[in-house]
Amino acid sequence: MRKFLVILDDTRECLNAMRFAALRAARTGGGVQILSVIPPEEYNHWIGVGEIMREEARERIEAHFEVFAKWMRDRQGVDPELVIREGEPVPEILAQIRDDPRIGVLVLGAGTDKKGPGPLVTQLTKSAGMLPVPMTIVPGGLSKEGLEAVC
Repeated sequence: MRKFLVILDDTRECLNAMRFAALRAARTGGGVQILSVIPPEEYNHWIGVGEIMREEARERIEAHFEVFAKWMRDRQGVDPELVIREGEPVPEILAQIRDDPRIGVLVLGAGTDKKGPGPLVTQLTKSAGMLPVPMTIVPGGLSKEGLEAVC
């Protein structure tokens, strides 16, 4: 089964990427893997505080995942899996793709503000020709109806 890898973060465009991945997986008989990356702590010398912050980040990620997972199961019949990694986002995304040979497509949401599409899209498109899987960039401003029409 081919999996659509989608990134769970705190951006608004993440929602459209989640919807797109679920719709495509449902229509093609694929799966969805949701990856969230906890960035490295800036204050590593405060070990106890760093551990608490990581645990809080995991709890927040799991709570967000449950919201998306319920929607995917109830509306699309897709049961997503959650993967949490720690490190810098782009290297961790690439490592996850390398580590799971069933990932067939990377799905990213593009932001709509004046700063550009967002750091992940910007960084990953620079090396798009070297990625081991195709990358789909979903416009953050695309409506639900628009998403359904293209899926």
